[in-house]
Amino acid sequence: MTPSPRPSPKSSPRPSLNDVARGRLLYGGDYNPEQWPESVWHEDVALMREAGVNLVTVGVFSWARLEPRPGARDFGWLDRVLDLLHENGIGVCLATPTASPPPWMGARHPETLPRDETGATVWYGSRNHFCASSPVYREHALRIAADLADRYGAHPALRLWHVNNEYGTSCWCDETARHFRRWLRRRYGGLDALNDAWGTAFWSQRYDDWEEIVPPRRAQYLPNPAQTLDFRRFTSDALLECFTAERDVLAERTPRIPVTTNFMPLFAGQDGWAWAEREDVVSVDLYPDPAAPDGPDGAALGALVQDLTRSQAGGPWLLMEQAAGAVNWRGVNHPKPEGLMRLWSLQAVARGADGICFFQWRQSRQGSEKFHSAMLPHAGRRGRTFRQVRELGAELGALEEVTGAPVPAGAVVLHDWNAWWATLQQGRPSNRLTYEEPLRTWHRALWELHLTCDFAHPEAELGAYRLVAVPHLYLLTDAALDNLAAYVRGGGTLVCGFFTGVADADDRIREGGMDARLREVLGIDLVHEWWPMGEDEVQHLTPVSVTAAGAAARLWREDLETSGAETVVSYRGGELDGRPAVTRHSFGAGTAWYLSTLPDPGTLRALLGRAAGEAGVRPPLPGLPAGVEAVRRGGLLFVLNHRREPAAVPLNAPATDLLTGRRYERNVPLGRHGAAVLREDPPARDGR
Repeated sequence: MTPSPRPSPKSSPRPSLNDVARGRLLYGGDYNPEQWPESVWHEDVALMREAGVNLVTVGVFSWARLEPRPGARDFGWLDRVLDLLHENGIGVCLATPTASPPPWMGARHPETLPRDETGATVWYGSRNHFCASSPVYREHALRIAADLADRYGAHPALRLWHVNNEYGTSCWCDETARHFRRWLRRRYGGLDALNDAWGTAFWSQRYDDWEEIVPPRRAQYLPNPAQTLDFRRFTSDALLECFTAERDVLAERTPRIPVTTNFMPLFAGQDGWAWAEREDVVSVDLYPDPAAPDGPDGAALGALVQDLTRSQAGGPWLLMEQAAGAVNWRGVNHPKPEGLMRLWSLQAVARGADGICFFQWRQSRQGSEKFHSAMLPHAGRRGRTFRQVRELGAELGALEEVTGAPVPAGAVVLHDWNAWWATLQQGRPSNRLTYEEPLRTWHRALWELHLTCDFAHPEAELGAYRLVAVPHLYLLTDAALDNLAAYVRGGGTLVCGFFTGVADADDRIREGGMDARLREVLGIDLVHEWWPMGEDEVQHLTPVSVTAAGAAARLWREDLETSGAETVVSYRGGELDGRPAVTRHSFGAGTAWYLSTLPDPGTLRALLGRAAGEAGVRPPLPGLPAGVEAVRRGGLLFVLNHRREPAAVPLNAPATDLLTGRRYERNVPLGRHGAAVLREDPPARDGR
């Protein structure tokens, strides 16, 4: 079997986020002047300057304005917008408008419209209504991208290209079927290899001709899981082809201008590792819920997405979109309490962002997002939101020295979109087990332990990390399994979660219920059975040193037979009474832990904390109160209070807050949703 087909990586060297930031933190958001009369534009720019805005994204959804009919071009309004922004010292992230084709394209070329699993057409009238496999769509997209580059490539306002927007459309049409077959031919070479990979001997699904193969459309019963997995891989690649085609057009005409497209947070539709390799700047949109039941819930999700995005970027990244207040797409859309927008923005900077941007600059008065907040809200410049926007802009201006600085991490969480896709199949042991829940729960436990984490692909080099966490990777390739074994053998500490290493790259179950190489590392002889748990089931755990008297588990259990591993925690009660729940095993020069269940949050923190402590991974500050986050970036220490009440943060050394200029000797008082960015005094020499 040949590797999954990928477009060629970007040529090197290419410009980066440093070329956009130019030694300062970027600040701004989406600007949609086409929604407003020109008389408003000058007011917009004046208020942008007042707020400290230095970068705006223009043109994301302007295709119908730029090309009102096939082949026509209306650039005059955009000329005036870019000139006005440049005259006022505001840089432009110029978008190709290809996320939302004009109505004339769908009307004249219905083959460009996507179809769903049933074959029904997904019509225009919203956005993202294109088939990534359509040659007609691709041709028109490249033309408008090329014309934008030719016209504005030398414009002094241009800092960054933004291709499309939030890629994620899937399609099951006939053109997609033809494209899928070409993709499969490159991947497998011949039908015998495909039939073997897909296990088509089951249910008489064997293919004898390439033309028989279609995307996994709506079927009578359960679809072939290996076919569905390949279709998810193909869809990510098909969209990536669209991105790289536009990127190449822009890069050829403007080689000194970097290119990005914005990821959606923790989104299953794209292989983010493959996509990030082909971006000059990695950017993401992030919208935690400010009304989550637990105050720090949104901050925990933010930290996860920020750590993942920083890891995809391999350094600084760009927060392309966040909300200044409420969004418009939840059942109930709460605004952000006073200070929360600032707090979450500073959290992003702490975790590697070199730019903080919003959707959008001025709140729309019409359209589907007129109730989505903006930097300049319906209340105008006198509103609370704009005051906070202005204050945040001033504070970001005081943090220029952090630009480009790294975020050190002693631990890494392994994450793979292929494993995620494989867990989306139907017919699993439990539909309550999702890929995201163990990932989010484990990362939150590490976050609550104040341990900054990177993310990595399971085949990546892991030697720089003292602790490797694998919350749940059902699918692991041979290369990934060998990588984990080598890491532990070489002295690393691995903490592995349940239902991991079960399937190979073709979603074929490995003998023994877990790959033999991983079982050897973990000291496990056999996985007898998986015992998933119902919604109301609770599994008690033995109260040993790392658990409290009421320790319990949920979601999942496994009946293990160990081979050399010590039992750290056992199941108590039920069918698995006395069986190992958590094990620890010495392998080579390292240590491997296995959690065959999802413990309660306190027990999970205790287990991960013990493993991290034994591995030598320490938080940046000791004795931090719950709900307070501390992150080092460069030579600065960010302390962030995610609680709804004040907190006092103990210091290692006297420090000065760059945001206020105040100096603190022993602790920093933080108000509700308060934050400080500290420069600590250097340690005294010779005991002085």
